[in-house]
Amino acid sequence: MSKLLPYLLILLVLTGCSTKEWRTASRESAGIAPSPQTTREAVLQVYGASTWGWRGWFAIHTWIATKSTNDASYTVYEVVGWRQRRGLPAIRIEKDLPDRYWFGERPQLLKEFRGERADKLISAVDKAAKSYPWPDTYKAFPGPNSNTFTAWIAKQVPDLALDLPFSAIGSGYVNSAAR
Repeated sequence: MSKLLPYLLILLVLTGCSTKEWRTASRESAGIAPSPQTTREAVLQVYGASTWGWRGWFAIHTWIATKSTNDASYTVYEVVGWRQRRGLPAIRIEKDLPDRYWFGERPQLLKEFRGERADKLISAVDKAAKSYPWPDTYKAFPGPNSNTFTAWIAKQVPDLALDLPFSAIGSGYVNSAAR
C-alpha cells in the first residue's frame, strides 16, 4: 500500500483540485477597466488570470482589451483553445467586457496605457493581432496558445514594453518558433 500512496495522492489532487463548475463560473466584469460611458480617453489594457482547474496553480491566460478615444465599448483580443471544438478560429477579436473574470478567476491588470499614447498603440495592436501566424491552432504546451498570442503582439509592437510573467506559459513559443 505504501508504494501506491504517491499515485493515490496524485490521483486525488488531479481529480479533486477544483470544486468549481466552469459553466457557472463568473464571467462578470471585475470592475478594473474604466467605464467607456464615462471615460472618453483611449484605454489599452493587458490582463492575466489564473487558468481553469489545476493548471491555474502555475499558469495564466492573457488577453488585451482596447478602447479608442470616444468609443462606446472595448474590443478584446485573445486566443481561446476550446473555440476550435465549435469550428471557430482560436483567435477571438470581439466587442466584450475588457476585465471579465476568467471562468471564476479574477483578472490582474498587467499593463495599461491611456490617452493619446494608447490611441497610437491600439492600431498597432489591431494590425499585429490580425497578422498572428497561428489563428487556427492551439496547444496548451508548448504553444501556440493565449500567451503566445499576447507575446506575438508584444513582439510586433515593442512600444508596449510588455514583459509577460513566467506563469504565461507559451509566451516563449514566439521565440522558439522563429528559430
